[in-house]
Amino acid sequence: MSKLPQWSRSLDAAFGPPKPGQYRAKPEDFLVDEQLDFTPEAHGEHLWLRLEKRNQTTLEMVKSISRICGVTLRDIGYSGMKDRIAVTRQWLSVHLPGREAPDELETLLDALGIKVLEKVRHPRKLKRGVHRTNAFTLRLSGEAVQADDFVRRWQALCEQGVPNYFGPQRFGPDGRNLQRAEALLARGWRKRDDRQGMMLSTARSFLFNELLSARLADGTWNQPIAGDILMLDGTQSVFGIDIVDEGLVARAAELDVHPTGVLWGVGDGAQGEAGAYETQLARQHPALCEGLEKSAVKRARRALRMRLTMPQLTWEADAVLLSFALPRGSFATAVIGELIRHPDMA
Repeated sequence: MSKLPQWSRSLDAAFGPPKPGQYRAKPEDFLVDEQLDFTPEAHGEHLWLRLEKRNQTTLEMVKSISRICGVTLRDIGYSGMKDRIAVTRQWLSVHLPGREAPDELETLLDALGIKVLEKVRHPRKLKRGVHRTNAFTLRLSGEAVQADDFVRRWQALCEQGVPNYFGPQRFGPDGRNLQRAEALLARGWRKRDDRQGMMLSTARSFLFNELLSARLADGTWNQPIAGDILMLDGTQSVFGIDIVDEGLVARAAELDVHPTGVLWGVGDGAQGEAGAYETQLARQHPALCEGLEKSAVKRARRALRMRLTMPQLTWEADAVLLSFALPRGSFATAVIGELIRHPDMA
């Protein structure tokens, strides 16, 4: 696949396609703050660092800390990958049993554009996916922001939720990560060829986006249908349904539960009307689906919709500041893509 498709948007039916706009003109226009739901215990073998980075990836920061502290990459833990062109805050852990970090750690990191905000000990390594939310502050500008319907678009997202698409950064420039994933799965996935599982994740993300787009087009992305597997808002707890009743419809309208889509792999899927979308997905993309099953990765679920927590809009001269929090694993670019048209969203 040479180019990613144009996936459906939720606001087009009511407002039409978004107008051109700008975001992330500079890193300070895209602020991300990772939120844990627990406090490190102030003792233990692992030094936890709350860091602020600018204009670099999480992996680049990890490599710098590995070099400065004289530890292997495996000795460093982090919960999530954060954007490069941004100012982001997140926690990392460094395994330093019986010793302290180098005295010059903060000075050396500061020279690399990394600020140490907090230092605390904890008994355990920071593992992937343990943070609860990411808080965002984004600056948008351009024709879309000046349009008469911009505030109404924003309000609609706050009220109905946002399609929980994987963002374009998951697929790499011009979709090259997806091309690599297709090639790897075609010849047979092997751990040694994909140590971090990024190619598996890329393929599953693409299939999820395809299913979400189909349900958006049919108007079923934000309401339960027969055979759905629903997820409780703010959790990873899921439950299957055979039929849809008024209670479930009401809970979905209140954003208390969300329909889910499949992260493809081995295992049982949805049934009934919801299962038909997965059957169609397998027909449309047999090579990807079969390659993922042969890799033995297990099926999982992801909510088709995300709720904006603590949303705020503030005008700033000819731009607007949007602040909100999203569940871990959700992409702010999915929000931006509903509000402005930008080459990165194409």
